[in-house]
Amino acid sequence: MHILLVASAFNSLTQRVHAELRDRGHTVAVELALPDRPLPESVRRHAPQLVLAPMLRTAIPREVWAAYPCFIVHPGPLGDRGPSSLDWAIHEGAEHWGVTVLQADGEMDAGDVWACVPCPVPPVSKSDLYRNEIADAALAAVMLAVERFASGTHTPRVQIAAPAGDTPVRIRPYLDQSVRRIDWDADRTQTVLRKLRAADSQPGVLDMLLGTEWYLHGGHAEDGLRGAPGTLLATRAGAICRATKDGAVWIPELRGRRAPGQPRTFKLPAVLALGDRLPALPELAAPLSPDARRRTWADIRYREDGNVGFLSFSFPGGAMSTTQCRRLLDAYREACTRPTSVLVLGGQRDFFSNGIHLNVIEAAADPGAESWANINAMDDLVEAILTTTDKLVVSAVAGNAAAGGVMLALAADEVWCRTGCVLNPHYRLMGLYGSEYWTHTLPRRVGAAAADRLMREALPMSAASARGLGLVDRVVACGPGDFAAEVGRLAARLAALPGTRSRIAAKKAELERQESDEPLASFRERELARMRETFDDPGAPYHALRRAFVRKERSPRTPGTGADRSTTPVTGTAAHGESPRPDHW
Repeated sequence: MHILLVASAFNSLTQRVHAELRDRGHTVAVELALPDRPLPESVRRHAPQLVLAPMLRTAIPREVWAAYPCFIVHPGPLGDRGPSSLDWAIHEGAEHWGVTVLQADGEMDAGDVWACVPCPVPPVSKSDLYRNEIADAALAAVMLAVERFASGTHTPRVQIAAPAGDTPVRIRPYLDQSVRRIDWDADRTQTVLRKLRAADSQPGVLDMLLGTEWYLHGGHAEDGLRGAPGTLLATRAGAICRATKDGAVWIPELRGRRAPGQPRTFKLPAVLALGDRLPALPELAAPLSPDARRRTWADIRYREDGNVGFLSFSFPGGAMSTTQCRRLLDAYREACTRPTSVLVLGGQRDFFSNGIHLNVIEAAADPGAESWANINAMDDLVEAILTTTDKLVVSAVAGNAAAGGVMLALAADEVWCRTGCVLNPHYRLMGLYGSEYWTHTLPRRVGAAAADRLMREALPMSAASARGLGLVDRVVACGPGDFAAEVGRLAARLAALPGTRSRIAAKKAELERQESDEPLASFRERELARMRETFDDPGAPYHALRRAFVRKERSPRTPGTGADRSTTPVTGTAAHGESPRPDHW
């Protein structure tokens, strides 16, 4: 079937729908709904059999839905209507939710229902929920709806407004800042966390901090610190700790309120955003192996189970700044000193990595110099993994990965990927040649021709497609909440295999052979030479593309093709160190 995806951005869910529909043999085109391009004209040009909107901020015009079957993906159960569905679910503490695929008509979210799939709501942020449980349910609902539509025999369910209908209709308004507001004197920690999680990654919770208005992004409980409600208590790895009525919360990122006539603001690590405004506070380093009984926040953790070490990391948006790369490298080196035979590298859920931190780079006094420092820090980390010869290293990719984040995963001996992951193994759409030893690791896995095609086409891949190509060694079929436990079982089995010792022994000889044939340093030098040219050239497309990406401004053309972004799939908000905007559907 020829399917046209209409979306406000080529975000993580749109990419996943695109990749998995293609896996199933459909031809798929993408059209971005942009204010300066009439959608009816674009749809007519594609002449689709079905129009599908995975993430759309605006209504589909009558001229389109009257001429073509148009399916809307709504992140709510049957009867739920409104623009802030996930926000309300988290804000109100829902434990179960769902995704509905309905046909567009003259009333928002009121069309005939083609599929509805339930899902749990774990205590995580909205963006994490969106990319995982909601995305899994959305894919199941989309595939069921497409199958039913293709059969030509299915009759969709007509929505009937309450009280006549058997399912109550709940039309809820946009969740605005008056409802999101935190009352630091009265709100308990769990209430504060719900408000913060419901606003992540957009729009954030607007708050007054140190005499200035900020949007707060992200929230993690802290049970060991106390203070007057609303006061700042400490810092840790770029985050700030703020006291609540009965405890405290860690807030990793802040975004300044946009002033009239000024450029859009963007999220930064809280300590960096506050700068000189931040009073003297204790920097509380998180122990690498914190007490599991404590509630605290750490973006890097290590634990052991028998002969397996687990080095987990979770950075907001999957972005890895120079500082974060160096901290993770220090933790990796420490983990390598442990007497284990298998080391698992990766988070327990959500993003693996999206490469260098474009927001931190954009905020730097010299973005070119910070880009150079960041890519070298990424390369140092990848080099350490590539040269580890006394244990098997496994990349456990629980969530999406892009650009240098994919290449970070490929540095390991094995790559295990959850079924719902979307991989973007390319750099071109940010105007970069790329580094992280990709010219060594990518052809080694998929061959030179396939590596060249992946870089040139710059399209997202499903986990299954990556497995078929050889990019991934194992696809772990499980839900987001089960991935860590399943990886633990698989890693224990790997450590116990008789052949594991011989594989480890062979690594040293293989590295020596590689170094005599073509040293790893040669790949790094060639890649960095290309990157240095880009970073040092103020007119290079990378700088304009980075600015447009960070500030959520539309860049009119993709680099190297001249193609208009309205019809060219782009990684948009799901790659290069920035999370998608799940509040817009």
